[in-house]
Amino acid sequence: MSNKPANNIQDLQYFGEFGGVNPSISDSATYTFLHAKTMLDTFEGHAEGCYLYSRHTSPSNLYLSKALAAMEFTETANVAASGMGAITSVFLQVCGAGDHIVSARTIYGGSYAFLKNFAPKLNISTSFVDITSLEKVEAAIKPSTKMIYCEAISNPLLEIANLKELSKIAKKHNILLVVDNTFSPLLISPQKLGADVTIHSLTKFINGTNDTVGGVVCGTQQFIDSLRSVNDGAAMLLGPVMDSLRASSILKNLRTLHIRMKKHSENAHYLAEKFEQDGLKVVYPGLKSHKDHELFKTLYNEEYGFGGMMTVDVGNLEKANELMELMQHENLGYLAVSLGFYKTLFSAPGTSTSSEIPIEEQKQMGLSNGIIRFSIGLDNDIERTYRAMRRCMTKVGVL
Repeated sequence: MSNKPANNIQDLQYFGEFGGVNPSISDSATYTFLHAKTMLDTFEGHAEGCYLYSRHTSPSNLYLSKALAAMEFTETANVAASGMGAITSVFLQVCGAGDHIVSARTIYGGSYAFLKNFAPKLNISTSFVDITSLEKVEAAIKPSTKMIYCEAISNPLLEIANLKELSKIAKKHNILLVVDNTFSPLLISPQKLGADVTIHSLTKFINGTNDTVGGVVCGTQQFIDSLRSVNDGAAMLLGPVMDSLRASSILKNLRTLHIRMKKHSENAHYLAEKFEQDGLKVVYPGLKSHKDHELFKTLYNEEYGFGGMMTVDVGNLEKANELMELMQHENLGYLAVSLGFYKTLFSAPGTSTSSEIPIEEQKQMGLSNGIIRFSIGLDNDIERTYRAMRRCMTKVGVL
């Protein structure tokens, strides 16, 4: 297995049932057995290569899981019906009543809402900390702490987690480092930096066509087996199963991820530099002005650049909304949540993807209501895009 994640995907070769260059889709919810004993062995996990019921797994899901595990340098992986299905399965597999999680304070709103509002119902508590302060992370760890949870690049403030140092802290306290790598597939390889579990929302860059939701948990064989256990596995018993047709679709799109990520990064870097030169308040990891720019350079896989996500603070929500509506009208992208699409997507995270976070806490973490989060698309002529965006910004008085 190479040290380049895209090579690991490329080197996987599956043949379809009839010699097809795409693996055949198993369009079945349940599977038959020639012998009753094989069914019993499969139930107990002792019959390799046998399938029982598609909530457990299916051939199509295993193909995709294997490719994602190769990309993330883990022993194996388990796909789920959504990113939240993957994330919450990990929380609930690792933690029980009385346990504690140390989480980054700037994370996806759904993850935040689960930890803040839902997990306490199960007597699982969370301390939300500034993940860029290693001292604060370590100070928050208790005897009941089971994991440090963060995003490699945070949503939406684009803070960078120092995964190498966080891994050292986790190992020192014998807890897991769980990393959501949704913003940075191929850019960052958390496993190479010491993470124990890597999670993705497949909905975003990995799939790239915004036509399905999905998630994945990448980790050791032992951990993934625990998730899949018929007796007490969170992924098994909560049932966030991915449909085989969707798994097949995502696997096809995964093959072009390396090309897409390079273009997303190239375009975002160009726009970030131009907007910063224009005097706008831009946050992008590729800019020297980004507080974690040098740290990012010690963590990333250089050929994929600094990613496709950037933010621009235009001062207030009214101005942000006016600008986004105009850019959509001018066919520069969509006023929509999510990310990783071929077209640029933009939203005001304070009132959308981070709206679950109370206003006071948004202010504390530096999330102003004038911030626009951009997921930069695959535009072929990015100079033309810049000129058109600049005209919109001038028209609404941002420039």
